[in-house]
This record gives sequence, C-alpha cells and structure tokens, in this order.
Amino acid sequence: SPSTFGGVIPTPALDRVAAMGLRYTRFHTTALCSPTRAALLTGRNHHSVATGVVVDQATGYPGYNSVIPRDAVAIGEILRLNGYDTAWYGKDHNVPQWEGSQAGPFHNWPTGPVKGFDTYYGFIGDDTSQWQPGNLFRNTTPIEPYLGKPGWNLITAMADEAIGRIRMMSELQPDRPFMIYYAPGGTHAPHHPTKEWVDKISAMNLFDEGWNKQRERIFANQKRLGIVPQNAKLTEWPKDLAQWDTLSAEAKKLYIRQANVYAAYLAYTDHEIGRVIQALEAAGKLDNTLIVYISGDNGSSPEGTVNGLYSEYAVANGVYPSVDLNMKFYDAWGTDQTYPHYAVGWAWAWDTPYQYTKEVASHFGGTRNGMAMAWPAKIKDKGGIRHQFHHVIDIVPTILECAGLPAPDTVNGVTQKPLEGVSMVYSFDDAAAPERH
Repeated sequence: SPSTFGGVIPTPALDRVAAMGLRYTRFHTTALCSPTRAALLTGRNHHSVATGVVVDQATGYPGYNSVIPRDAVAIGEILRLNGYDTAWYGKDHNVPQWEGSQAGPFHNWPTGPVKGFDTYYGFIGDDTSQWQPGNLFRNTTPIEPYLGKPGWNLITAMADEAIGRIRMMSELQPDRPFMIYYAPGGTHAPHHPTKEWVDKISAMNLFDEGWNKQRERIFANQKRLGIVPQNAKLTEWPKDLAQWDTLSAEAKKLYIRQANVYAAYLAYTDHEIGRVIQALEAAGKLDNTLIVYISGDNGSSPEGTVNGLYSEYAVANGVYPSVDLNMKFYDAWGTDQTYPHYAVGWAWAWDTPYQYTKEVASHFGGTRNGMAMAWPAKIKDKGGIRHQFHHVIDIVPTILECAGLPAPDTVNGVTQKPLEGVSMVYSFDDAAAPERH
C-alpha cells in the first residue's frame, strides 16, 4: 500500500529513504509480528529463538515458548556493550505474556540483558489504543501521559520521544554512536489517525474505484517503477471474496471509509517517522546513519473479516459485524470510540501482486514486504533497486558489518549461537551481485 512500492497511499518519508538509498523488492518477514521481530532483532530464524508463533499463543514446545534464549541476544545488547546508546520506541510483542506487567520479572523486557536497550518507551503486547494506551511503559514503569490532554496520540508522542533522545544525545555526547529501534503501532489495528489526516486523505478520493480496480492500478504502478518484472502476471482474485461491482452502495460507502481511515493512519505514521529523520538531519547525523525502513512486519491483515470491524474485540466475543452494524460507527471510525479494522478485500488488494495476507506464511502476500535502506555517506546508487532475496534475519548482520563489529562469540558469559542471516552490504554497490541465501 505505500506509494514507494506502487501503492496509492502517500509515504514521503519512505520515499525519502528510498531516494537516499536503495529499495529491496524481495525482502521477507514471517507473516506474523512476534516471530518477525524476534528474527529482526536477533539475526536468527524465529524458531531458533523460541518465537514460532505470536507471544499470546506460546506453548511449552521447543521453538514456541516465546522466551528468547540468552545464547541469541538481540542487536541492542550487542551494540550497547560496544558503547552505543540504544533506544526502543513503540511496540514490543516479544515479552512473554506472563511477564508483561509491572510486576515483571524484567529480564525479557526491552531494557533487560537479552534485548539490551538503554531506554524504552512504548507498549507491551500486540496492540493498544493510540488515543489512550492502557499498556504504555517508560522502561518498566506504566505511564498515562495522555491524561488531561485531548487529542494526544501515541504515534506523535513516540516520535517526540525519539526526537528528544536524538537532541539530548547530540548535545551531551555528540560523538557517541547510537541505535534507535522505532516500531510504531501503525498500521496494526486499531487504526487511530488524527482527524486532520483522515480529512486530508478522504479529500484525495483514493479508494472510490474499489479494491479490484485499485489492485490493477497498483500492479501497473509496480511495473512502471521496476518493482516487479514487466512480464509478471497478477494473481487471481479469490472466488470467495466479493467483487467490488457486486457490492451495495452502503457497503461501498463503509469500505471506502475504512480504507480512508487506514490510509490516514499509514500516512500519519510515515509523516511522524519523517520528523524523526528530519531530527537526524538537524543534528548533522543523517549522512553517517544507516536507516532501515521496513514497511510492516507481515502482509496486510485479514483480521478485519469480510465486513471490517468497528472493534477488533467484536470477533473475540463471537460477533462478526454486518455492514449495517458497522455503519452505526461510520462517523466515529478511527476515533477513541472505535477499535477498527478494514474489510479483508482491502488486505488482498494491498498485498498486490501476491496471493494471501498476514497470517499465511505459504504465500508472498503474507511474507514479502517493501523495504528501503539508506546510508548517504556510503550507498552511492541513490534511488537504486535491488532484487536479491533477503529476510529480516539479515538486518543484524548488515548493521554489524556497517558498524565494523564482528558477531560476538560470547555475550555476558554465554556462548552465542551463530547468526543465521547474511549481511546485505554486498548488494550496496552491485545491483547484479549474486544473492547470498
């Protein structure tokens, strides 16, 4: 769905990273959030670090207990031990569920010795209200910064926090290297953009043509951009999903509203990321900073079911809202009176040109994500495209090579399992370099 990879939703910050560096068209995740993030942070496959499934569904079986082992510490701890300031903003759905409260224990939290971040500001768990988050923490202390602040939104607040950290470090320890892991709630449900962004996106009429025609438009954009080969064929629309032209006028109105709110959430999130990048530039740090911008940790989500959801919790209570029931929340969609998600037809369209969605690891619709990487001082082919096969396990080896650091043999006295990813640096200067997986 982002414009950088052929979508219709404007993502100028992702565009900027791509223009400063490279777009990777065959970059992969695991189709689910917790496994993807475990692999991203450790440089090992998700089953190798006990996260074969989302934390809420962890079991006692090997590869599935959600406890990242001490012989596979995350990039935060590796860099911290090498003198870096390490900060994490946003979602952590990788704390074992039975440890996810202020009672702890905290060794598996972002600031613990397995993940190794000096500071944390974000929410523990799969999602939260962006208007009044009930599971927001500063390090390990629950906080409620939104109290008495109408219009407060976590998407902006976490950008403010990251910008404040960049400014503070630049003023107090300007020569100290740093790492920021920035994992916003956007665009996981609930879709909670500000009214300003909903109005701005709605005025663009991006979705009036419906999901079938939008899919064709995205596919044409992808060919024009060189994201997919010119001889690529668009996968078929599934027979059990309604064609746009068969829908009632009321259903179309509802689904367009859902798409506008989601698109506003993506555009809003991208804008705030852009503010963080701008802070790097203002601090004189941009040229020598490696920026990795991954558009999602899985494919577009089908969790909104056939008609979308005014509240994600409806399904948890056995309620599958009809169009009529959802329409009662039409004006409130995206506000703190809703916890919304879009209809699955949009998920299929926004995973163009592939089949399937989040939760389905067997098809690229669940696992292939747009990714752009920039390092202005080092990457010379600015605006280039790379087609080598890569995976989230490759980010840690890439960071280490860029930082000039070896993968550690031991950390905190524990012998480490080998990294399973490969560095992507070989592709920086050679678009035709043979892939290393």
